[in-house]
Amino acid sequence: MNNDQLNIAPPPFTDGIDRVDGRLKVTGAAKYSAEYDMPNMSYAVFALSTITKGTIKSIDTKAAERAPGVLAVITYLNAPKVPGYDTGGDPSKPPTGGGPLKFFVDNTVKYSGQPVAMVVADSFERATHAASLVKATYNKEEHQTDLTKNMAKAAAPKGNRGADYKRGNPEDWKTAAVKLEHEYVVPIDVHNPMELSALIAHWPADDKIVVYGKTQGVKSTQNAIAQAFKLPPDNVQVTAKFVGGAFGNALRTWPHEIATVAAAKLVKRPVKTVITRQMQFNTVGYRPYTWQKISMGATADGKLTGIIHEATGQTSSFEEFTEGTVNMTRFMYACPGVSTVYRIAPLDVNTPTWMRGPGEATGAFALESAIDELADQLGIDPIELRVINHADTDPENGKPFSSKNLKEAYQMGADKIGWKDRKAKPGTNMKDGWLVGYGLGTGVFGAGRGRATVKATMQADGVLLLQTSVTDIGVGTGTAMTQIASEIFTNVPVKKIRFELGDSSLPPSPTQGGSMITSTVGGAVHDACTALKQKFQQLIGNGGTDNPDYVKVLKDKNLPSLDVTITGSGSSELRNFSSYSYSVHFVQVKVHPTTGILKVSNVVSVADSGHIVSPKTARSQIIGGAIGGIGMALMEEGIMDHRYGRYVNADLANYHVPVHADIPQIDTLFVNKPDFKVNPMGAKGMGEIALIGMSAAVANAIYNATGKRIRELPITPDKLISKA
Repeated sequence: MNNDQLNIAPPPFTDGIDRVDGRLKVTGAAKYSAEYDMPNMSYAVFALSTITKGTIKSIDTKAAERAPGVLAVITYLNAPKVPGYDTGGDPSKPPTGGGPLKFFVDNTVKYSGQPVAMVVADSFERATHAASLVKATYNKEEHQTDLTKNMAKAAAPKGNRGADYKRGNPEDWKTAAVKLEHEYVVPIDVHNPMELSALIAHWPADDKIVVYGKTQGVKSTQNAIAQAFKLPPDNVQVTAKFVGGAFGNALRTWPHEIATVAAAKLVKRPVKTVITRQMQFNTVGYRPYTWQKISMGATADGKLTGIIHEATGQTSSFEEFTEGTVNMTRFMYACPGVSTVYRIAPLDVNTPTWMRGPGEATGAFALESAIDELADQLGIDPIELRVINHADTDPENGKPFSSKNLKEAYQMGADKIGWKDRKAKPGTNMKDGWLVGYGLGTGVFGAGRGRATVKATMQADGVLLLQTSVTDIGVGTGTAMTQIASEIFTNVPVKKIRFELGDSSLPPSPTQGGSMITSTVGGAVHDACTALKQKFQQLIGNGGTDNPDYVKVLKDKNLPSLDVTITGSGSSELRNFSSYSYSVHFVQVKVHPTTGILKVSNVVSVADSGHIVSPKTARSQIIGGAIGGIGMALMEEGIMDHRYGRYVNADLANYHVPVHADIPQIDTLFVNKPDFKVNPMGAKGMGEIALIGMSAAVANAIYNATGKRIRELPITPDKLISKA
């Protein structure tokens, strides 16, 4: 049953409230992890390996140790023991605290730029100088960093992660009236947020740790550090009040963070580590280089008959990283025969990690490009082809969708961008000397609700205080939670609602990622506010108003405050449905026919993600994702010199990201139909779909403008003017 059948009208769509933390951010009052100050602060800087694979033959730290202000130089020869790393020689007991890679436990080098020494000094400048004095020699081994030359090493991930999928007869594509088979490549994309990875660690006692860190989950960081140092989680205090962008690179506790905590115990004073921009490329993950092949067939009238989607991505030699690259293909379109195959190849690189739109952003580039190619071969409008193959129920599992308004989203976006002006024949729309083209790409990501605990307190001064440990990586979580609370406590002014977050001592909340926080934490805020309001009604009695004067009630009852703590989670009913958020990105491009210079001239992004709780921050989410997708399509590429296994563009001068001049006005539209099966607000996630599908939309628009199909990102002018 969909929302139309339920006859549920969406709440009025207004601009909503301003960002509750906006003034703090624009005035510089917001304090980020590296900005905390402690008495007797010290600073850590790493010396990095100059080889990609091998062992350390010798390491000379004497000059560094004698340098001014140096407190310690840590290597594998003298590193303090991390209790969780000690498995007693039993390989069946993996070390605890972060991932499998550990710094300074032995002399092996697993990737270029791996830290081989950590210098702690009384100033950042002195630590930087001393780190430059560390000299190491190596037993160098042959390395492999090029996925294209190591495809034969690719294998299925262990367990059920990335298991092969099949329904019907996917090979029917081979006998279809119209068919295609093409390869698509997404290169390494690197998280480059404004805030670098940073952590301050301090041991106020031998069994207590205080940490200020850039993390997307203070509870997950708390647990990782507690495991590493064999302490009760409550003895580890983690604070992350503000995070300056993350995109996924702060989803886990990295080895340099554990090393910082260990160093702080060694030198017996606080230690601050802020990695360099170069280390941002090597130390905290990236979107992995991924090769894909799509085989697809359809009847002459556009009905899909078979799809085979194969993908191979890179991982590190010491850890399996997997993501949902092929998952979207399994359910996006009503095709009777579908097969997906996902493989990973171990290379001498650091482990990738989830990057905004993890896996699905990569997979959508291939799938949505292929759909566009098929539409061109069929002579069918790309929107029409998608509607012809629209899945009314989930073809992967047969379940109904909790809600799906994708057809409406297609129409909204087409009307807004002027799809009627698109020329069906590529390369025929010329205006003012520029080739003009239109393209679209569909995005999808799972929508659900996890488990979170929220404490809601009405104070004697009329302030409604909401507390949970969730972090906010810049998406406007505090604003959305305040908005949800204000819609329940309608007579409490917004300025009297406070949302406290980013502190591990607060009630538990999941890590921010996977487009789950508004649904999960917002649902818990809704439940806590509803329960608190009911508690007031019990105090007042049956004759009371639904919106009493809360300050007066507390005073009359001689109470300093009234509070409830509620743990909320998803309804068991949701298991009977498939639940997703959807996006449709429409793009207009201009391409100079001689130089190949590209301009994205118009963008319309439409989100079908339930009720829009906080419209202002939702627009920012969509705009930010669209910009990221444009960067993915046209600019971003971590380029590695495979002779040395080293990035040649590990800085923001040579790793290109969009700037203001690259981005046009972006129109954001919302279907805004609630899905109450997911949570009581009717909201679904938006962070991932803001980017998923955008790179394909850009590529499809470029094809429509030029008649050139580019299947390897990024799409740069040289690829458009080449004769190949």
